[in-house]
Amino acid sequence: MGIIKGKCWKFGANVDTDLIIPARYLNTSDPVELAKHVMEDASPSFAGKVGKGDIIVADENFGCGSSREHAPIAIKTAGVSLVIAPFFARIFYRNAFNMGLPILECEAAVKDIVEGDEITADLATGEIKNLTKGNTYKAEPIPPFMMELIDAGGLMNYTMKTMAN
Repeated sequence: MGIIKGKCWKFGANVDTDLIIPARYLNTSDPVELAKHVMEDASPSFAGKVGKGDIIVADENFGCGSSREHAPIAIKTAGVSLVIAPFFARIFYRNAFNMGLPILECEAAVKDIVEGDEITADLATGEIKNLTKGNTYKAEPIPPFMMELIDAGGLMNYTMKTMAN
């Protein structure tokens, strides 16, 4: 996966899993159906406007609340290629990688990026470039093993691939 490029969507602090995918839609595990309702309570038009490869930039504690795996699944299936925040709720952090959704922690990027900015992010080096403003930020790179999870599409795919070899 390596380098990601996309348009940014901005969200505030403490976006919990109920805002990411409201509980009223958890009667399905169909990723396509979940994606239709992603961020619905935070931004009602988001699911209809987000494009393939777009990036969510949010303030601290993104993904707090319940431990539902539906949240990163809905985000990823909606076309979001990356989420950037100063830090993530612990369970969302793990679920994101388990589902193959890349995330980066970078407070400086979050403070400077505004909705609509176009950025690139190199997952292996942690370098984030704001193409709109010409600024560069440094996040912690994603460790090689976690990159293997992302490249495989998540933990289940990684495990099946590993067992097949």
